[in-house]
Amino acid sequence: MLRVEFGSRRFIASAWMSALTLAAVLLFVQLGRWQWHRAAEKTAFAAAFAAGTNEPASALGTRATTSLPRYAQVIVSGRYEPAHQFLLDNMIEGGEVGYEVLTPFRLEDGRWLLVNRGWVALPEGRRERLPELAMAAPAAVQLRGRLDALPVTGIAAGQVPPAADERWPKRTSFPTAGQLGAALGVKVEQRQLLLAAGEPQGFRRNWRSASSGFGPERHLSYAVQWWSFAALALFLYVFLNLERRRP
Repeated sequence: MLRVEFGSRRFIASAWMSALTLAAVLLFVQLGRWQWHRAAEKTAFAAAFAAGTNEPASALGTRATTSLPRYAQVIVSGRYEPAHQFLLDNMIEGGEVGYEVLTPFRLEDGRWLLVNRGWVALPEGRRERLPELAMAAPAAVQLRGRLDALPVTGIAAGQVPPAADERWPKRTSFPTAGQLGAALGVKVEQRQLLLAAGEPQGFRRNWRSASSGFGPERHLSYAVQWWSFAALALFLYVFLNLERRRP
């Protein structure tokens, strides 16, 4: 038991209440810190997207996609490999659920890059049917787009790697580059290429930074709320255990 006397008042708190309050305060403070860091991360994403928009596109050449800033605009040369495409499942556009289409692209130097050709809706709103992904016969082309990380989910249960069978295209949810490469039987670049809106053979493309939808302001608001809970827990701890001394 914690007991402190001062002047006409005394503070008496049981050990379990002190331990419970300490645990709650530490939890609320840590949650607030996490939201604060998420806000800083989202702010950095928005700044990187803006920087990539303002900078002119440069040829990727032999550089790795990870050697350039996220959202950098690049120009790549090579050939599509449309026989083996992926459908990124559970992608939302305009409040509607659909797929983002990842098409393998073999660069001139032999490396493999995944090109995100944009978003397509579920055919007639039904999952039993797959969208039409046919492309013109593979030919040497030059593409323009911006580099981005593959989408990630906040929980491991939301990740579904491509099926290990011979059917194509393959549905997948929040896969890693390694899982996509394993399905193709090749090593792929760690970042995808978001196909520029003006490029042909694409679908709906309204590219945004990872900060869109759930911006840094909301994270900051949540951080303040968690820290307010910490302050409230401390206040109640003191208020409920402070009493006037009897003469």
